[in-house]
Amino acid sequence: MASRGMASRVAPVLVSAGLLATVAACSSGGSTSSAGAGSGGTGSVTDSAAGLQQQYESVVAAVLPSVVQIFTSNATGSGVVFDGNGDIITNAHVVGKEPAVEVVPATGGESVKARVIGTFPAGDLAVIRVESEASKLKVATFGNSEDVKAGQIVLAMGNPLGLTGSVSQGIVSALGRTVSASASAGAAPTTIADAIQTTAAINGGNSGGALVNLAGDVIGIPTAAARDPEAGAAPGIGFAIPSNTATDIAKQLISTGRVTNSGRASLNISATTVATADGQEAGVGIITAVSGGAAASAGLRDGDVIVDLGGQKTPNVATLNALLAQFKPGEKVEVKYLRPASGSGTATVTVTLGTLTS
Repeated sequence: MASRGMASRVAPVLVSAGLLATVAACSSGGSTSSAGAGSGGTGSVTDSAAGLQQQYESVVAAVLPSVVQIFTSNATGSGVVFDGNGDIITNAHVVGKEPAVEVVPATGGESVKARVIGTFPAGDLAVIRVESEASKLKVATFGNSEDVKAGQIVLAMGNPLGLTGSVSQGIVSALGRTVSASASAGAAPTTIADAIQTTAAINGGNSGGALVNLAGDVIGIPTAAARDPEAGAAPGIGFAIPSNTATDIAKQLISTGRVTNSGRASLNISATTVATADGQEAGVGIITAVSGGAAASAGLRDGDVIVDLGGQKTPNVATLNALLAQFKPGEKVEVKYLRPASGSGTATVTVTLGTLTS
């Protein structure tokens, strides 16, 4: 989605990190065609195709050892080795609220303990640290996601459906998407700003893995797959967190265990979706407006219901978060709200946005 654009009608959801009990293998039922008479060959690929294939193979061999499998008490996912201290970037929804997880290196072997250093659920990022045998992990090379272009060939590496060390290929199909995922199983809502959209298949277990260009640089962290509310899964539409965002957040989590400068705007409130008597979403109710924060400084109070931000309706928390992702801290935006306790109608204030923190 372009900056300040309208929310997509497709509702992307976080990729489940669960194992698949059985996998159906597919194979072609047709016969293999042979070179025709006079073709002068045996069906060998062209030099350019052979070169591309060799490049694929080289990238997989170079990067896959930096992708690990993560096991929690009830799920699995992937991670990418970030530095020589055993720090690994993954998704917040992979580790959940667990203080420690198990990691199996891409090279195989016994699982090792990893401590959760910090999480940033609002942006679906986390860092875990392997404190023993860290020297056996291969550090990945992270590229500059600002250089990513639509149409670029990419590979998604991870452990989809429990199939360790799997690779899928595709292209970058779009840039600058804003992807929101509803809260599930007690987790906080997640909004990914400036997400990379890709056709490379992203399935359960790919979460937290690597989206890689043909130079062998990690340019994104696969985190979500699109799902049409009516038709179900939407093949060929996956999303990854840009590498620049992932590495910036990771450095903060490693340094302090929390995120203090996300670069994203916030109203500095805790909130919940408010519904009408018949169950229709009607706005975002402020549970707590942090003292000195953006909302409180503009005069918003606990109990107020936000119904519009910047000219766009906010029927629920996910929509509000997606709209805020289009702004930067320090920008001003008009907020329309109701104050049920006063019995008055809609009022409007101008809010100078704060910074989203963990």
